[in-house]
Amino acid sequence: MLICVYLWLIFKSKCAVLKIREAENYVTFSVRVQPRSSRNEICGIYGDAIKIKLTSPPVEGEANEGLIKFLAGILKISKGQIEIISGQKSKSKLIKIRGIKKERIEECLKQ
Repeated sequence: MLICVYLWLIFKSKCAVLKIREAENYVTFSVRVQPRSSRNEICGIYGDAIKIKLTSPPVEGEANEGLIKFLAGILKISKGQIEIISGQKSKSKLIKIRGIKKERIEECLKQ
């Protein structure tokens, strides 16, 4: 029994949960970007963030623009609705999307 409880605690601590925060007319969530990949894709959850691989290099804001374009394509929204709130020069970013509900983001990211 002790072994089962211990294994359950290890499993639970390894499980990642994406945190999507919803406000009146926008949502925010964290993204972990891996630039210079072979293709643009969502890889899963990294801590409490979505891990996204991008072909864009991390130079002169190209990866940020690539991320906005990629998210706009997946969510089928305009690029103007997406804003990088923090992490412009980091792999870890906080994204704000206006005019969308939390459920829509969860649905699109599952596909």
